[in-house]
Amino acid sequence: MMDKQLIRDQFGANAAAYATSTVHAKGSSLERLVTLARPQPNWRVLEVATGAGHTALAFAPHVAEVVATDITPQMLRETAVLAQSRRIANLKTEPADAENLPFAAETFDLVTCRIAPHHFPDVPRFVAEAARVLRPGGLLAVADNVVPAGEAGEYVNAFEKLRDPSHGRCLTITEWTKAYKTAGLTATHTETLWKRMDFDPWARRLTDDESLVEQVRAMLLAASGEAKAFLQPENNGELTFRLQEGVFIGRKEG
Repeated sequence: MMDKQLIRDQFGANAAAYATSTVHAKGSSLERLVTLARPQPNWRVLEVATGAGHTALAFAPHVAEVVATDITPQMLRETAVLAQSRRIANLKTEPADAENLPFAAETFDLVTCRIAPHHFPDVPRFVAEAARVLRPGGLLAVADNVVPAGEAGEYVNAFEKLRDPSHGRCLTITEWTKAYKTAGLTATHTETLWKRMDFDPWARRLTDDESLVEQVRAMLLAASGEAKAFLQPENNGELTFRLQEGVFIGRKEG
């Protein structure tokens, strides 16, 4: 099982970089989560593994309250600073482990989580915890990187983990669907989105070790077969590649 202290250390040391990361601050999946969840003015929202708070801040103007949680104290501080700078008063931060949420059952109308579950040691447990704290009729809205099945998916996960030791595992669409079903959530919407990444800022967000950056670059360029077709590395003056996000909306019946 992944050491959660490694996650705290990795993201604590790079919290400011995530506050300014375009991938996390913007992106199609953020817009899609808000559109698909259709947040209501009376809702209480729980954001899990909020990072620098970008998703929580996107939902806050539409709802009564957002509780933004993370396992990393430095990330919660970044979230609070961003909320204050945008004069958002209905957002509060609270430390929480995604797999052991410190909240009573049936206390939230919506649980959100974006570009984070691939760091969780046990994604199905997170989904089950999210389902537990949702009120009947409540929604779980997740966006996270996904991979193809088989060896291609293993290669993409190994590529991500080489760059980021706190990377756990990106799931396949099928695995996400199963996790929702097992937790008693009815899938109401599933879609995938491609995002093209600029290699250099992506690789250097977490390290200044040039030898590591070059190892990651070499692994990207060495991709073959289905893994290469998935990552689609291109070099037109700047090296880029693509990743895929899955967007999953599920409802708690009752």
